[in-house]
Amino acid sequence: MTAHLVHRIMLAGGLAVPALVLRSSGVNPGGVIDLVAFGAAIVGAAFILAWAADAARTDISGPLAVAVLALVAVLPEYAVDLYYAYRSGSDPSYEQYAAANMTGSNRLLLGVGWPLVVLLALAAYRWRRSSGGTRSRSALLLPASSRVDIGVLGLVGLAAFVIPFAGEISLLFGLVLIAVFLAYLWRLGHVRDDSAHPVVGTAAAVAALPTAARRGVIVAMFAVSAVVILLCAQPFADALVTSGAALGVDSFVLVQWLAPLASEAPEFIVAIMFAVRGMGAAAIATLIAAKVNQWTLLVGSLPVAHAAGGGGTALGLDPRQVEEFALTATQTMLGVAIIVSLRLHRRTAIVLLGTFALQFVVTGTTGRLVLAAAQLLAAAVVFWVCRAHLVAAVTAPFRRPVEVSRTELVRTG
Repeated sequence: MTAHLVHRIMLAGGLAVPALVLRSSGVNPGGVIDLVAFGAAIVGAAFILAWAADAARTDISGPLAVAVLALVAVLPEYAVDLYYAYRSGSDPSYEQYAAANMTGSNRLLLGVGWPLVVLLALAAYRWRRSSGGTRSRSALLLPASSRVDIGVLGLVGLAAFVIPFAGEISLLFGLVLIAVFLAYLWRLGHVRDDSAHPVVGTAAAVAALPTAARRGVIVAMFAVSAVVILLCAQPFADALVTSGAALGVDSFVLVQWLAPLASEAPEFIVAIMFAVRGMGAAAIATLIAAKVNQWTLLVGSLPVAHAAGGGGTALGLDPRQVEEFALTATQTMLGVAIIVSLRLHRRTAIVLLGTFALQFVVTGTTGRLVLAAAQLLAAAVVFWVCRAHLVAAVTAPFRRPVEVSRTELVRTG
């Protein structure tokens, strides 16, 4: 391995050293020290995991690989959320945190991730035009086969409204969502991929290694990051809850926003790298796959973990979580409406970013429910405007798989 690659991996791995020392020594300083130490370990492990997943595309490719690798990249988030759900089975005080991380990370992906990718990608196109490399674009175009992902996201986003109306996530509903996730993977396995998006950054250095060395390094990176995540997820999750009072911050807020920033930082960085290299469609595809994973496998697994921890057949939600799910579901539908035409314009990116920022200004329950209703109304209007594309998107997950290239772009009129 090159010295540069070893340095990057050691730097990320070094973030986990203080946490591993605390775990192995049995020392438990608690509070903010635990939050920083174990949070840094999660960040370091997440970077190594993301590099390994991206480098693995050298040996496995296709839409199915994109979905699976997007799932692998968000394992730190899964570990934290499932711990809260499991713990809530024996300690009801943890029920309020079970889905907080999911709703926060889900809204971050769409409210910040999508707009950032679009704005950076369009800026990159404009820069290349000024350099004589390409013509400018007013919108980011998605592959025609992205309709499968968009259709699944729209359907599970619609089904997600069952959660705030029921005030719980039942075990049966969770199993249905897991089944949808498995069907989604099967469906993607029958779509041809000709995109061959290049691996970039540290992952590219891993991918450039000889075959045997590359595969050994990738397996080692997966194994090390998985061990670190398993060792640190529980103390990090507990520290998020206990550190709120010391920091003067609502513990729910820490769980909802700090944990996703730690676990999804690598995914955001990879998406940004794709965008600035003119591969905005690849970045959006990864973020859409991550959202499908969250709404299906992650949400579906929460009541399973809750039951395994000694809880009942449903994970109950308090009024705050009902409100959070309503905001997340309506934001998802707005996002689906915006991309159903397979075009993401600069102005729609700004709208998504603006509606995301509004939730931090509108803090009252009534105001946030009004914001959720406004997002749903806006989604309905956009769906009507883009109604010509609706049938193709809704039926895409159910149509007989065809040989469609992931790189086929929608023609502009």
